[in-house]
Amino acid sequence: MARTTPPDDSRDLPTGGWRRGARLLSLPLGAAGRATSRLGQRLTGTSREEADAAMRRRAAEQLFTVLGELKGGAMKVGQVMSLMESALPEEVAEPYRRQLRQLQDSAPPMPLSRVHAVLAKEIGPDWRDLFDEFGSRPAAAASIGQVHRATWRATGEPVAVKVQYPGADEALRSDLAQLSKLAHLARPLAGAIDIDPLVAELTERVGEEVDYQLEAANQSAAAAAFADHPDFMVPAVLHHTRRVIVSQWVEGDPLLSITDADDEIRNRWGLAYVRFLFSGPETAGILHGDPHPGNFKLLPDGRLGVIDFGLVSRLPDGLPRSIGRLLSIALRGDAEEVAAGLRAEGFVSGDIDAGDLLDFLGPFVEPAKQTEFHFTRDWMRGEFARVRSASGRGQIGTQINLPPGYLLIHRVWLGGIAILAQLDVRANFGAVLAESLPDFVPLESDEVREPR
Repeated sequence: MARTTPPDDSRDLPTGGWRRGARLLSLPLGAAGRATSRLGQRLTGTSREEADAAMRRRAAEQLFTVLGELKGGAMKVGQVMSLMESALPEEVAEPYRRQLRQLQDSAPPMPLSRVHAVLAKEIGPDWRDLFDEFGSRPAAAASIGQVHRATWRATGEPVAVKVQYPGADEALRSDLAQLSKLAHLARPLAGAIDIDPLVAELTERVGEEVDYQLEAANQSAAAAAFADHPDFMVPAVLHHTRRVIVSQWVEGDPLLSITDADDEIRNRWGLAYVRFLFSGPETAGILHGDPHPGNFKLLPDGRLGVIDFGLVSRLPDGLPRSIGRLLSIALRGDAEEVAAGLRAEGFVSGDIDAGDLLDFLGPFVEPAKQTEFHFTRDWMRGEFARVRSASGRGQIGTQINLPPGYLLIHRVWLGGIAILAQLDVRANFGAVLAESLPDFVPLESDEVREPR
């Protein structure tokens, strides 16, 4: 039988299981090769430190090349990893940092001819009539689509045209289906976490990202809610289909461009960043679920521009009141009441030492205890190391559950703290929580610790 050529719009993205498997299988083979190379370097006189550093660089390059080529669910995993690089030991984090940040905003681009084909299919053969100009090179590329800058003919304003990779929806759903099938392998490692509903929630939320009509609705709601806000800007959606979104262009520097700026600048923008994350549910009924810094732009007028509303949690009543109530209790050190409250919310099952549990919550509680908390890489690495060693305190880490409704809240909270640590921010975190967290009662002035 003659071999057929796949449809033209299916060749950009490796959606076939064997192709994806081959790329994933290349990782352990590459690791073996790196180990052999390291042995050879040491035999020829290269120091162990130099060999290890070279190995980590090659590992980072290969890993993120593969993730970038996959473009689907694996790319999303890589973005989550990039948020957590502050928690890695410095000797591991340094060679990975550059590759991780590249992953946040870049992926192999789709050819312009394919972009035009998607626009013609989605908008119609006269799609060019909507634009005075259309950029030939992608301005940004992400996990399931890429963005081109254009000029909107109706108003003459610059716009961002987000075009989904052909086959991205099938690729992402395939990734998520595989994740669901593999969930049973994680059960023995998950302790008290009920894996199945958590995977189902993750699958549903991430799966929504390929529906640009849904993303356009989320973004439009946020843009309306934050219209004329003095501190934040969400671009309005001008046109959309299932695989194309046209929205206002956001001109600004990326959030992490201020990593080496002075304290005042880093503190100001870091505080704006977390204020937006926490204010979204109260202001717009939407929690922006993708807090990686590529989605946040520093605008020339002093506002923080926010893009990419594909992954959200819809919270029309704001953040759950139980979070603010239990955090307030934890701030005041009532371990038994915190344990009872977390058990009632489904976070804890069985017997657990209340004091150990309160200590386990340190990353969430400590920043709100001081008038000005200093978020540093060392602090965050220490907190994660302490949480990881929880098994030495009665295996408390194996008794914590994460209810599905809190999945994105947990991600945003930890992701936001990770970015504050990368920026080395000093901020009154308790005041941020008091603005937007229902039932949160900050400490009184005589209860708050002075900055360390």
